[in-house]
Amino acid sequence: MSVGTVWVFAEVAEGSVASITLEMLAKAREISSDVVAVVGGDGDASAAELGAHGATSVLATGDLGGALAGPSVAGAMAAAVEGGAAPVAIMFGTTYGGRDVAGRLSVKLDASVITNIVDLADEDGLVGTEPIFGGASLVKTKFTTDKPGIFLIRPKSFEASETGGGAAAVTAIAVPDLGATGAAVVTNSFVEQTEGPKLDEAAVVVSGGRGLGEADSYALVESLASALNAAPGASRAIVDAGWVPYSYQVGQTGKVVKPDVYIAAGISGATQHLVGMKGSKTIIAINKDSEAPIFGVADLGIVGDVHKVLPQLLEALAARA
Repeated sequence: MSVGTVWVFAEVAEGSVASITLEMLAKAREISSDVVAVVGGDGDASAAELGAHGATSVLATGDLGGALAGPSVAGAMAAAVEGGAAPVAIMFGTTYGGRDVAGRLSVKLDASVITNIVDLADEDGLVGTEPIFGGASLVKTKFTTDKPGIFLIRPKSFEASETGGGAAAVTAIAVPDLGATGAAVVTNSFVEQTEGPKLDEAAVVVSGGRGLGEADSYALVESLASALNAAPGASRAIVDAGWVPYSYQVGQTGKVVKPDVYIAAGISGATQHLVGMKGSKTIIAINKDSEAPIFGVADLGIVGDVHKVLPQLLEALAARA
């Protein structure tokens, strides 16, 4: 059953479509036979990948000429809707870019936003499912107006998959005059340099927390991650303490990960952290406190000092090399 046209905000960087976009396309094609990807920039460059993952067409602003994507894409979307386009729902990833565009579009259309969505279903209208209290309860919400429903989707809620489709047809949408808002341009950008797999895409993640004791001990986490070809992660506590960058943070206010294996070293297991990793296939917890909440979700628990356990793991891995 199709609910009508569904738009998906497509985030594209360096010629590659973001994983959250591909995940949303998978869900969108479950509920609609008319899935439109909206691109801020050149749509032709990503039309093949978007089409292969279920987009039936692409709306693209074209080169933004350095203008901020948020105001430009939100303005173009709003103008298209006001001009007669009638998406039933518009899906955005819970990313910096997605939240920026969704918030601006909400104001322009005077339409509400439902955030932190982990599922969408057609129940006599689109219903979004949102976990609350750290995932202990689920809330289902639907819109009752005739305006497009704006949904912010939590990463890793759906599994991306290809449909085998060809390149999606690209149609241009105009960016209206944005006045002073549109005058701002990007003059420079900084891309954090990292090695190894990306945190939110890695098959194995090794995260460290306050149990490490001091910033220098995070090197143990990085060494284990390197030995396992894993991505290093962190709890909010050590990010706030300045031990590692925010981009390492796993949890409700950081990244949501669902690797095959998640190793939590010296992490107690606060609810905010569990939200970001409890969907992992296998969770291994290392903590000297046998009562730590992290053991409640772990498949394998090691009660011990991370300063002793991690070096032993590294020695065992080196011996097998």
